[in-house]
Amino acid sequence: MEDAFGQMLLDGADTEIIERDDGFIDTAKFVYFAPVTRWPAVERRALRWVRGRVLDAGLGAGRVALELQRRGRSVVGIDNSPGAVEVAQERGVRDVRLLAFEEVDDSLGRFDTIVMLGNGFGLFGSPSKARRLLRRLRPLADRIVAASIGPQAYATENPAHLAYQERNRRRGRMPGQLRLRVRYRDLSGPWFDCLFVSPDEMASILEGTQWRITRLLQSGSPYYVAILE
Repeated sequence: MEDAFGQMLLDGADTEIIERDDGFIDTAKFVYFAPVTRWPAVERRALRWVRGRVLDAGLGAGRVALELQRRGRSVVGIDNSPGAVEVAQERGVRDVRLLAFEEVDDSLGRFDTIVMLGNGFGLFGSPSKARRLLRRLRPLADRIVAASIGPQAYATENPAHLAYQERNRRRGRMPGQLRLRVRYRDLSGPWFDCLFVSPDEMASILEGTQWRITRLLQSGSPYYVAILE
């Protein structure tokens, strides 16, 4: 399996080529290597709610783990990309594991906070998988700090996006449930589901999981951070 995402990070790049399963291709620039001063404002605010021992889910190049280490937190970072794990270790993240999010269990110990920035709520993939994993995480952590992209992301006149959302509805999927893969140079990463939800959709997914949204951090853009407890 090709690690396109990991190779991109190993090369120090932060602009992804994203392919959707309907053939739509786009590019997106992320802040994988950015210092905290260049993070979105809601992410900087979200750090106030990160307490104690931390699990950084979706570690990437390690920007969040490194900032939390700088602030004195004990951090375990996980990612399913070998390249990402290598980059994070080289940049100074002390405890890094090659591990998929859905494989998290009590073998990692207990955490005060699970951090999922950079649209990390998308790692849940689908509503059913989200509910299953949230129930598993309940005894493992007190708080989840998770970022997502809200309803403005659905406001589009692009026929390709509208058709994709309608296809999702016909298939019983959420409009913001995307099947994607990362392309880099001549590499193609594995397909994965990424879940984009509004705060109301997130609250609906949380029903019956013993998690609830206790605070929403928003700044007028589609991107927001939810504090779950």
